[in-house]
Amino acid sequence: MSVHETYIKRCLQIAKNGLGITRPNPMVGCVIVVNNKIISEGFTSAYGGNHAEVNAINAVQDTSLLKKATLYVTLEPCSHYGKTPPCSDLIIKHKIPNVVIGCIDDNEQVAGRGVKRLKDAGTNVIVGVLEYECKQLHKRFFTFHNKKRPYIILKWAETQDGFIAPKSKTKQAPVWITNKHSRQLVHKWRVEEQAILVGTNTVLEDNPSLTVRDWTGKNPIRVVIDKNNKLQKGLDVFNAEANTIIIDKNTIDFTVPIGKQICTTLFANNINSVIIEGGAQTLQTFIDENLWDEARIFKGNSNFGDGIKAPKLSGKLISQSKILNDTLNIYSND
Repeated sequence: MSVHETYIKRCLQIAKNGLGITRPNPMVGCVIVVNNKIISEGFTSAYGGNHAEVNAINAVQDTSLLKKATLYVTLEPCSHYGKTPPCSDLIIKHKIPNVVIGCIDDNEQVAGRGVKRLKDAGTNVIVGVLEYECKQLHKRFFTFHNKKRPYIILKWAETQDGFIAPKSKTKQAPVWITNKHSRQLVHKWRVEEQAILVGTNTVLEDNPSLTVRDWTGKNPIRVVIDKNNKLQKGLDVFNAEANTIIIDKNTIDFTVPIGKQICTTLFANNINSVIIEGGAQTLQTFIDENLWDEARIFKGNSNFGDGIKAPKLSGKLISQSKILNDTLNIYSND
């Protein structure tokens, strides 16, 4: 591993401190190095706050050191005014001579302009160090801006015999297929994504709150498909614990495929990531329209014998792990 890769790897590590709080901004990591020693670090603050470069520069106690420093950052420094001034201007102001960037920001507001501004000011710029890893880190941000839709994660649990739910239930509550540790992991995932989406049947049969109870963090925005306005206001998805967006006939046209329409609605609401938790019909809708980026599928240790079949997808298996007696397979839609 080269020296530049070592420091970009550290940027990748600290960037993840912003997971779930920077949205819709990307979670960026930055370190500043002088004479092969890190003198400061920074990651993107909660939305509306400082970017990673600003936090790293502000953390330098002796600012005279910046004139002989190398700034490492996972994503191209911005060159436009948003909630904060351009990071490229701050780098130039402090006369930081060297900047190493993981990947270009192809958001049309930046798209190489940050690099150009730095180079025009005489800064030595290197681009593309651990580029793949940096693009993976910023996958939500890039999907939102390039595909004009959220990054979509499908999640479900199925039994050993391939069912996602029993054929019938005696009460309005979930029938758990996975163990409590797997369910806690799902709550961690909810914190990391901006929204969570389910269909009408899931709400009517399980009355879920779709909030974070077994983890610490912000509840995602709840998105509920309710074609025929069947859902009553007393259901838990309408409580005050999180905002809820209803997708009904006033929102989209249910006579044609709905996946792309839902994505357009979420994009218009500035939602850059969504975890879709079912049921089977809702999940299969997004699979059939090829509107998914990642699928996280638990296989529990029980059998139903009969019931609602789990969705079917084809994708690249990128990881498999055990959580006690549960198996978690994660697929990428390549």
